[in-house]
Amino acid sequence: MPGKPRQIVAMGGGGFSMEPENLTLDRYVLAKAHASEPRVSFLPTASGDADSYALRFYAAFSGLPCRPSHLMFFRRTPDLREHVLSQDVLYVGGGNTKSMLGVWREYGLPEILREAWEAGVVLAGLSAGAICWFEQGLTDSFEGELRPLECLGLLKGSACPHYDGDPARRPTYQGLVRTGVLLPGLALDDGAAVHFVDDEIQDVVASRPGATAYRVEKRNGAVQEVALPVEFRSEP
Repeated sequence: MPGKPRQIVAMGGGGFSMEPENLTLDRYVLAKAHASEPRVSFLPTASGDADSYALRFYAAFSGLPCRPSHLMFFRRTPDLREHVLSQDVLYVGGGNTKSMLGVWREYGLPEILREAWEAGVVLAGLSAGAICWFEQGLTDSFEGELRPLECLGLLKGSACPHYDGDPARRPTYQGLVRTGVLLPGLALDDGAAVHFVDDEIQDVVASRPGATAYRVEKRNGAVQEVALPVEFRSEP
């Protein structure tokens, strides 16, 4: 039998974190697990494992057809490989991407995440939980200006979340791609999710009208931004 495909769902923003009354993207993520009640674990590392963030996750996902759990690093941490590989979905929250990656690397989590991805566990997340899967991302982890950040490299290129939600994102991302500081990549509006199967984009969905994702690359010395076809979805 063929193995499960490698899947990542990257969200620029939205889901229960930003739209608690609109769980369209969260339902979309769960559907990719192809299980009637997928086991989904929330990683709020980028928020410093904020209890309030975990509670919001449970408030949203307890009403969805799944078996929710969470993974903390600022408490007593369980056996990571056992926990991660027992899940159908790993859902990474937003916050400080640099701090999140630093904690993960100290614990050896990136290698386990790659193993889970290759085993068919769906990797998903928004903002920090979206850009972390790429080679590079544009982050607001530092006070002041937006900066480039080296990420996990499961997906090629760079990524920028909140493309329409923060007026500094579009010009900064395009400028860094134009100068070669950031690799060409993907920009995601709030409310937009891009589903990767293996290394290719399968589809783009949006939970709010007008939200989409863009390919951003350098051609002939200038930046080219191309909107990807998107399917708008609403709550059932």
